[in-house]
Amino acid sequence: MSFLDRIAECNRWDPSRYRPFIVDGVALGRVRHDFAARLAGYPDVFRVTDAAVALNPALAGFEARSAAVDGALRALAASGAVPGWRDEDYPVARSFGAPPYFKMERAAFPLMGLRAYGVHVNGFVRERGRLVMWIGRRAYGKATYPGMLDNMVAGGQPYGLSLTDNLIKEAEEEAAIPAALARQAVPVGAITYCAEDDAGLKPDVQFCYDLELPADFTPRNTDGEIHEFYRWPIEKVALIVRDTRELKFNCNLVIIDFLVRHGLIAPDHPDYVEIVRGLRQ
Repeated sequence: MSFLDRIAECNRWDPSRYRPFIVDGVALGRVRHDFAARLAGYPDVFRVTDAAVALNPALAGFEARSAAVDGALRALAASGAVPGWRDEDYPVARSFGAPPYFKMERAAFPLMGLRAYGVHVNGFVRERGRLVMWIGRRAYGKATYPGMLDNMVAGGQPYGLSLTDNLIKEAEEEAAIPAALARQAVPVGAITYCAEDDAGLKPDVQFCYDLELPADFTPRNTDGEIHEFYRWPIEKVALIVRDTRELKFNCNLVIIDFLVRHGLIAPDHPDYVEIVRGLRQ
C-alpha cells in the first residue's frame, strides 16, 4: 500500500450512476439514479427527468426552498430513504461563503451529491524534538464509520456558524479543549476530494488546522462521539495511514497533508508530486 492508495480511495466514483442536481440553472450536485426515482414522488419540490433533477422553479427564496426540501426529505427519511438524520442543516450554495440557495439536512448531502465543508484539527505535541500526534477512535455506536480512527477534532460545517466558532465548538465537545487554546489552532489550507460510498457522493472540502498542544494536555471527549484518544509518534501515524485502512477515509488526506507540510514526506519521495497534487482534486 502507499499514500497514493489512500488518495485514490477518496476519489473513486462512477459518473454513469448520477445525474446533475440543478438549482436556478446551476448544477450544484449529482443525484444517484435510484434516489432520483424517489425524489420524483415529490413534484412540488423536485422536477425529475432522465437527464437531471432540478429544484422546482416555482420555489423562490431561501425560506420557501428550505421548508419545501425539508418536508420532502423528512418524508423520505420516515420511509428509510434518508438514513442517519442529524437535525443539523448545511448551506446549499455555489461555493463556500456564497449566499445559500437554501439549507438542508446534512444526512441528505451525499444523496444529492452536494459539496459539504468541515474542519479538521491535527493535534500534536513536540516531545524531545519529535512530533507526537493525538488520534481519536470514533465511538463504536456512531452511525457513520464506527470504531475507526479519526483526527483529534473534526466536524462538519453547519449553516449559520463561522469556521472559527465551529472549530471552538467541536474542540470543546470532542476533546475538552478550552476556547482560548482552540483559538491557537493555525489554519493551514484545505484538502478536497470526491468520494463515493453507499450514502452517495461526497465532493467535499475540509479546512485543515494545526494545533500544537501543551505537553501535559490530554484530550477528553464530552459528547460521546470518541471512544478513546491515543498519543502516537508521528512515524507510527504515518505507517497506519500508508499501510492500513484504520482511519476514516478523509482523515488520511488531512494527515498526509500534515506529513507533507512538516517535511515527513519530503520532496525526494518518489510519489511527492502526485501526493501533493492528489490532495486537492
